[in-house]
Amino acid sequence: MQIQTTAAIIGGGVIGGGWAARFLLMGWDVRVYDPDPEAERKIGEVLAGARRALPMLYDVALPPEGNLTFHDTIADAVTGATWVQESVPERLPLKHKVLAEIIAHAPAGALVGSSTSGFKPSELQEGSKTPDRILVTHPFNPVYLLPLVELVGSSKSSPETFEKAQNLLTDIGFFPLRVEKEIDAHIADRFLEAVWREALWLIKDGIATTAQIDEAIRMGFGLRWAQMGLFETYRIAGGEAGMRHFIEQFGPALAWPWTKLMDVPDLDAALIDKIAAQSDAQSGHLSIRELERLRDDNLVALLRALRQQGSAAGAHLNHHEKIISQTLDNASPLETVARTVPVDWTDYNGHMNEGRYGQVFSDAADSVMRLVGADQTYIDAGLSYFTVETTIKYLAETHAGADIKVTTQVIEGAGKKLKLHHEMMGADGTLHATCTQMLIHVSLETRRSCPPRADVMEEVERLAATHGAKT
Repeated sequence: MQIQTTAAIIGGGVIGGGWAARFLLMGWDVRVYDPDPEAERKIGEVLAGARRALPMLYDVALPPEGNLTFHDTIADAVTGATWVQESVPERLPLKHKVLAEIIAHAPAGALVGSSTSGFKPSELQEGSKTPDRILVTHPFNPVYLLPLVELVGSSKSSPETFEKAQNLLTDIGFFPLRVEKEIDAHIADRFLEAVWREALWLIKDGIATTAQIDEAIRMGFGLRWAQMGLFETYRIAGGEAGMRHFIEQFGPALAWPWTKLMDVPDLDAALIDKIAAQSDAQSGHLSIRELERLRDDNLVALLRALRQQGSAAGAHLNHHEKIISQTLDNASPLETVARTVPVDWTDYNGHMNEGRYGQVFSDAADSVMRLVGADQTYIDAGLSYFTVETTIKYLAETHAGADIKVTTQVIEGAGKKLKLHHEMMGADGTLHATCTQMLIHVSLETRRSCPPRADVMEEVERLAATHGAKT
């Protein structure tokens, strides 16, 4: 991770605020310019949601939060910036004016990303003295949770610029999707526009309501798309014969007059009133902030499920966690876990389920294993430690969104035995739980106890002596 790096956010609406939150929570200093007198309050509300949700995705602590400042001019905001993100309204003359001012005042090496959902990079670069610095970096809301950023350049964009942008975006948790050829609305929004257009016709023609359309997506193909996208889903639909069979079987349906993708319904007052009324009936009982919190909690749970499977966006999160993980030092006691409690760890009583305490302490033991050399390579060689007994004491409630850390002491380390004592504390120092854990070294080939390898045994004995244990 880069240390004390600065991002400038030009335009602090929903998208700009999301960018600010993502950079800030990944340890960057953030400088914001937005002429809206309510910008600081609005970004504060976005940031509050991000502070709650983003840390839940990871099993490690995020970097220390950067500093957030607000500025009266673009020139002041871009001072010292490594990256400038433009998120002003979708009006090309306005974007040209803002981008020109950014280029005039930002450091020479700073890249400039635009959040535009529709304009091509060549359109944004028109008239610029340094077009290579300007790229499309189109995110998806909520920017602080969803990893996709469409990274688009023009013929004036150098490979070096792409590589620098891709590395930087990856470092803060994004999945930069390189779009090889310019096109209006890039890739993802073209799909969304097609679905949106068909949905408008279904409502206008009285076939479906907003609620029915949303149910069709979230109860069906939306779940498939989250894990496999479009083409892998249809490959499975082709059975053992695969994609070719699917196209041969269902391809002819494309010629049938099902959709109205070439026509746009007239968004007259009647249709707008109809959509607004149905939407109010569907979810008007919830405030926007309540809907955002529900959305974020659902996304965290879905993304964590994909993390566990190492699939789709979850695989990307696993990769990013390795980037932001901190190396365990040799302190006494060891800080073996530092993380935020995710929303999917709570039970019907509204606090962390007791099984998750076991997971936290298991993760703490895994940190010790890696420190002494009993890591994945050691396991692949056929040796490991097995837990044979734990005693957990639950001392205080722990809730979703709570920051916790675990300190661990090696209280016995001799021969085949390794005994650990863990303490789990909240951010305010409250002791939430303790665990005493006995582990025995085993051969994975015989599944029976055996002495550790000499170098591992030496590290275990050293830690035990450091922590005051009797070996």
